[in-house]
Amino acid sequence: MQPNMNKIRNFCIIAHIDHGKSTLADRMLELTGTVDVRQMENQVLDDMELEKERGITIKSHAIQMAHKGYTLNLIDTPGHVDFSYEVSRSIAACEGAVLVVDATQGVQAQTISNLYLAIEHDLEIIPVLNKCDMDNAMPDRVEDEIIDLLGCKREEILRCSAKTGEGVPEILDAIIERVPAPVGDPNAPLQCLVFDSVFNSFRGIIAYFKVVNGTMHTGDQVRFVNTGKEYDADEIGILKLDMSPRKEISAGNVGYIISGIKTSTEVKVGDTITHVARPCDKAIDGFEEAKPMVFAGVYPIESEDYEDLRASLEKLQLNDASLTFQPESSMALGFGFRCGFLGLLHMEIIQERLDREFDMDVITTVPNVSYNVYTKDGGMVEVHNPAGMPDLTEIDRIEEPYIRASVITTADYIGPIMTLCLGKRGELVKQEYISGNRMELLFDMPLGEIVIDFYDKLKSISKGYASFDWHMNGFRPSNLVKLDILLNGEQVDALSTLTHRDNAVDFGRRMCEKLKELLPRQQFDIAIQAAIGAKIIARETVKQVRKDVLAKCYGGDVSRKRKLLEKQKRGKKRMKQIGNVEVPQKAFLAVLKLD
Repeated sequence: MQPNMNKIRNFCIIAHIDHGKSTLADRMLELTGTVDVRQMENQVLDDMELEKERGITIKSHAIQMAHKGYTLNLIDTPGHVDFSYEVSRSIAACEGAVLVVDATQGVQAQTISNLYLAIEHDLEIIPVLNKCDMDNAMPDRVEDEIIDLLGCKREEILRCSAKTGEGVPEILDAIIERVPAPVGDPNAPLQCLVFDSVFNSFRGIIAYFKVVNGTMHTGDQVRFVNTGKEYDADEIGILKLDMSPRKEISAGNVGYIISGIKTSTEVKVGDTITHVARPCDKAIDGFEEAKPMVFAGVYPIESEDYEDLRASLEKLQLNDASLTFQPESSMALGFGFRCGFLGLLHMEIIQERLDREFDMDVITTVPNVSYNVYTKDGGMVEVHNPAGMPDLTEIDRIEEPYIRASVITTADYIGPIMTLCLGKRGELVKQEYISGNRMELLFDMPLGEIVIDFYDKLKSISKGYASFDWHMNGFRPSNLVKLDILLNGEQVDALSTLTHRDNAVDFGRRMCEKLKELLPRQQFDIAIQAAIGAKIIARETVKQVRKDVLAKCYGGDVSRKRKLLEKQKRGKKRMKQIGNVEVPQKAFLAVLKLD
């Protein structure tokens, strides 16, 4: 039985990390009887172990509930900035959003950025104040912040405690009353928006979609518009806690499709599904390829694990289509892969999953971002790692990606935060008070400066009080240089980095000093040099291990001593020509922690 379109409500929950989004979803599932008491556990929608441990949502989920004769589709969204494209597609599938704000912490950076996304898609916003039962809650003050942000009336803000369940029935009623029913024509040509996909090892890729127009039946032949691939809809259905098959799904509703797709790249979030026989005129707007922002080399610690690492990355890609990788080799680390990630959290999660799910020990090189290099003959090359840089003489200019960063903090920490951001080549765009003594600072910063340790430093100087959020803000020309590390004149490609010319000398000197501590001494001198092109900017020497050849020579003429020393010198010179320097594993890791 298809639900009447006026009786459907599609909504999502948006919140900053840790403001109680998953807990509120748990209470809603309990109240509507969607989840059996026996199946109930904390964070029931976060089914990855990592999600439960870190308390963040990594994969978005969707689930259907029934309340007072209405069908409510909750389309869960990941909260972290790295997954903002997934969030935007989930929001595009909804008509309303529940904005959850923690009554103990107030409005944070991600609350604002996800809220703006929701407002751009014309969603009805229901503001909710969570954790009102806590002793340190400041409901009145936080309500003022929400009123400043949204311009809503005080009585429109609902108070609840997701932990105890108090106030949650009122939220469900508000969703039915305030969120508009979806609009669409069940008899028009089929048009569905894909907002997520998951991999099942038995059934292949399962795509989650919202039907915007038309009706889909089991067995229909469908086409994914942006990839151009065609499939049979072997099974369609709606999403309860488990999948429940249906014969047809019509406009306004949310469901899943299984059609035996085996490769993750064939299902793209944001794609449009239509019928082969009666296609729609145009795809749904807003589709874009998920673009990796941060690149790093991932190498197996034992070189014979290379094929295992490839298999592990391929399996991970089935669960997470935004991971990209291609083979590359390095003189120092052997064979490995160049991987592209959406951001630093995404990179951490992939590393953690490689370790836990596939038992792979890997080494990761210094993360960097992609640069646009314009050559003198008018061409443009995208460079993801320093080894791919064209020759200095051919480069006209280099452009690097910039971000617009928003930092929300109390007035006490403004000085140190400004110093940190300006030290990372940031430019202050504006600062404004949100309420009381809380401020929002907006900076334009190069993405390359925040990929290594920016977030950790921000958290430590603000004692954890600053919240941080960013989005891409185009490319700008920049004075970047490739910094090479040479050992006895031989370049070590895995230690090369791209850096701003102003930071190059200081960074090169620190690298040389660090390597001097870490490289074992040899029978000959090792020259460690940092170079930009042909110009050496820093040097350290690891002294050779020497045998005292003069010990047996006492008294007599000085020429006897000189003869022995000359003989030793010739031997060392010959050794230097045939000797090679092994770079220990910990030297690569040290570069990551260089500060």
